[in-house]
Amino acid sequence: MDLNADLGEGFGVWRLGDDDGLLDVVTSANVACGFHAGDASTMRRVCARAAELGVAVGAQFSYRDLPGFGRRRIEYDPGELRDELIYQLAALDGIARITGTKVSYVKPHGALYNSVVWDTVQANAVVAAVAEFSISLAILGLPGSALLRAASDAGLWPVAEGFADRAYHRDGTLVPRSQPGALVTSPAEVVERAVRMATSGEVVAADGTVLAMPVSSICVHGDTPGAVGLAKAVRSALAEHDVEVGPFTAR
Repeated sequence: MDLNADLGEGFGVWRLGDDDGLLDVVTSANVACGFHAGDASTMRRVCARAAELGVAVGAQFSYRDLPGFGRRRIEYDPGELRDELIYQLAALDGIARITGTKVSYVKPHGALYNSVVWDTVQANAVVAAVAEFSISLAILGLPGSALLRAASDAGLWPVAEGFADRAYHRDGTLVPRSQPGALVTSPAEVVERAVRMATSGEVVAADGTVLAMPVSSICVHGDTPGAVGLAKAVRSALAEHDVEVGPFTAR
């Protein structure tokens, strides 16, 4: 099982989360590419450390929305969205390569991630960006999403992801951050959810419904309170349940 986190989400002198602490724990790093957070020096710092530790690097691209941290849906011309995603992907991959690694997968961020669960037009724009840049890249997304269906149809590598620290609706979509209970912060609950996803392919929705959640990667958000401790607890619990932890891209 892969363990991923969103990293590099600072900008200039402002930093969000403990990138170095999480890089010591996770196996894949979703690195902000500058449109919702992140800048060139931050990208370089995170990629360099990931290369040292053997952590896979993924491009976490987004809408062009620094003021809103990429959490506001934007109606785009599909071609413009495709090109803006390629722009971000190319920037991070260039920096990754000079630090001794490369981008091996992509993961949409925030409102874009939620939109491509159901919006086939934007999902196809994401897939077009990836396919034009490199057919070998994996695409991380929500199980059953329009994004992963489009990726599969295009001959790309769709990878289903689960969230240990986010609540789900009974239809398998994420509870919006604007609603109460969207974040799961109890260490015991976060660990239990991660282990259940890894061993049984299930997660319990906010209303108690047991959902099928067959995933190859589990996310702990870098901006969740106590993220490093949560990630360590999850990784330790997975090992205790004989779940091998490593980058999904290494398989």
